Amino acid sequence: MTRFIYDQFAKDYLEELLSPLGEVQAARRVAGEVRQIDVYFVPKTSPTDGGEMLGLLGRLATTTALFEPFRNAATTQEICDCLLKLLEVRGELQRESNRNSRNLSESELPKLWILTPTASVQLLSGFGANLRENWPSGVYFMPEYLRTGIIALHQLPRTPETLSLRILGRGNSQKQAIDELENLPRDSQFRATALELFYQLQENLGFNQSLPVEDRELVMRLRPLFQEKLAEVERIAERRGEQLGEQRGEQRGEQRGEQRGEQRAKRQIVENLLRVRFGSLDDRLSAIIDPLLTLPPEEFTPLLVQLSREELLARFELQSP
Repeated sequence: MTRFIYDQFAKDYLEELLSPLGEVQAARRVAGEVRQIDVYFVPKTSPTDGGEMLGLLGRLATTTALFEPFRNAATTQEICDCLLKLLEVRGELQRESNRNSRNLSESELPKLWILTPTASVQLLSGFGANLRENWPSGVYFMPEYLRTGIIALHQLPRTPETLSLRILGRGNSQKQAIDELENLPRDSQFRATALELFYQLQENLGFNQSLPVEDRELVMRLRPLFQEKLAEVERIAERRGEQLGEQRGEQRGEQRGEQRGEQRAKRQIVENLLRVRFGSLDDRLSAIIDPLLTLPPEEFTPLLVQLSREELLARFELQSP
């Protein structure tokens, strides 16, 4: 369960950070046996300044790329599966190029970036992955024509340039990155985006009562950030209340706006939990969201975490309009 939560967090994190720089396709399907690319990225044709903010991640996002993040250390088989995805995408592009009677240049082919919290010497050696000049430690490249890099997150130097990737590490490496993230200027867009995703991660992990020790420690580390966010929301609500007291003529409209905002927030929580539990939102799951929202969060949250798909549908489909 926690692996699915982390996988969703990593995909959402990369999608949010990369979307200003180009087109992002999450869970992109490839031909042949059904496989999905975690994040498929195509940069914008006109360069933007946003990549500089992301440091090393922005550098990786200068070309079309497949991003495959792993919560646990990537195994040999998992890396082979990633390579298959890359080769299948390459085949798709080559067939499209042939249909259009044009040559496909090497620079048009996507790159594959495998993000793993740790990587053994044996694994790196087995894939012929080596360090390269002008790249930080922890970034290993396979032979040139494979267009693939393995990024061992725990080996990245603790610099601002690598922060955007070290966030996806685990253990002490991730904790250090969260500390650095928290200390960034409050007007940093990267800080705001990453913290918002961490709030959701803490919320989702917090529903699970059987977390391993390392995950419980992460929840404890994230909790102050989550409480800070709640306090900020309360301060905003207080300011709005003061404004409403001064502008009684607009009070009803403001209240309706807050209610709509609360309802949207509840809906987002339900949608996130359904995606984490079942991988995607199909029509049947989408149809039971409104009945679920008739319950307070303290009632619908345990149901979403504990009940199976079939139990949820059996309980709430009959209530769908």
